Amino acid sequence: MIHPRHQHIVVAFFMALFMSFLMSGVISALNVGIPENFLMIWFHAWWTAFIIAFPSVLFVAPIVRRISNRLIRKIEHHQ
Repeated sequence: MIHPRHQHIVVAFFMALFMSFLMSGVISALNVGIPENFLMIWFHAWWTAFIIAFPSVLFVAPIVRRISNRLIRKIEHHQ
């Protein structure tokens, strides 16, 4: 198993994997329709997108986390 201190890398990997897969499929279908070689077109688009998406998520995630933390209202716990 992977050590918990690497969770941010695992999350970034799967976020990039799934988002690039879904988005490349949708964009490919919108651009070329569904021709006979659609799966090859999609695979090429997905692989290209994933290569960019994974390091991008690693870089952008801390920024997004800081922005989100500033936007989320803190709730005080009263006991």
